[in-house]
Amino acid sequence: MSETYGHIPVLLDRCVQLLRPALTRHHPDGAGAVLLDATLGAGGHAERFLTDLPGLRVIGLDRDPDALAVAADQLARFGDRVQLVQTRFDGIPRDTEFDGVLFDLGVSSMQLDRPERGFSYSADAPLDMRMDPTAELTAAEVVNTYDEKALTRVLREFGEERFASRIAAQIVRRRARRPFRTTGELVELLYETIPAPARRTGGHPAKRTFQALRIEVNAELEALRAALPAAMAALRVGGRIAVMSYQSLEDRIVKAEFAAATASRTPPGLPVELPGHEPEFRALTRGAERADDAEIERNPRSAPVRLRALEKVARRDN
Repeated sequence: MSETYGHIPVLLDRCVQLLRPALTRHHPDGAGAVLLDATLGAGGHAERFLTDLPGLRVIGLDRDPDALAVAADQLARFGDRVQLVQTRFDGIPRDTEFDGVLFDLGVSSMQLDRPERGFSYSADAPLDMRMDPTAELTAAEVVNTYDEKALTRVLREFGEERFASRIAAQIVRRRARRPFRTTGELVELLYETIPAPARRTGGHPAKRTFQALRIEVNAELEALRAALPAAMAALRVGGRIAVMSYQSLEDRIVKAEFAAATASRTPPGLPVELPGHEPEFRALTRGAERADDAEIERNPRSAPVRLRALEKVARRDN
């Protein structure tokens, strides 16, 4: 995609609408409130909150040092109202309570728009896909060292690729002659391996394989399963959390976690809610919200987004 769409924050107005009431409960300019932007990226969402609420403080997390450098420059004018931390989004600070939490999941536009990072199947580049360039595991290592069974599992579980076993077998056969080094070599194999009728439907034939490798390299789903409950526990009563997902595996995790948080703990069959057994959260969205046609036209990367949000209404005593 063109870099025209590179840094347009997705569902920006809706995120502000959902989180602002929690950030302005005690003061209309957000004084004393803290927002955790757990997936800071280029800082587009954070910039809007900081601009609209001049008393707000933001803690921004990102594992990608390139993203943090861009965000630091973008947010420099806000001074000490911004604290940036290089960490995976499950590295949520344990000594801080938050009034709002925002997750914007998946690969960032900056990562996609820099071919040398290896996230995109539209340009030939090293098979990397690390969100944190200092991490050890790369996509090349997965492709060249995982056995056929492990490769099949990764492609099937993380890419929902119906040709997973066929692709894994061909990867193992091809790498015996020469290890894979670039995204272009892998894309070429996928075109040869996936049947022509399947290539004509469902988007680019490399889409699912690249998604699977990226998730494996960055342990994205593992991090999400740890991050959501940690973020929800760190919310003050009256605080709100909004999560944007871009593929079904992420959204299933968010949906399940949110369903559990909004469920009553009163045993089934009792006619009244038992004191202390009320749901800890209430839903702010009805199911998952989507970008409208106007936003998708302006920013095509918003097309797959699913937004869910909750408000914390009680504190659960463990």
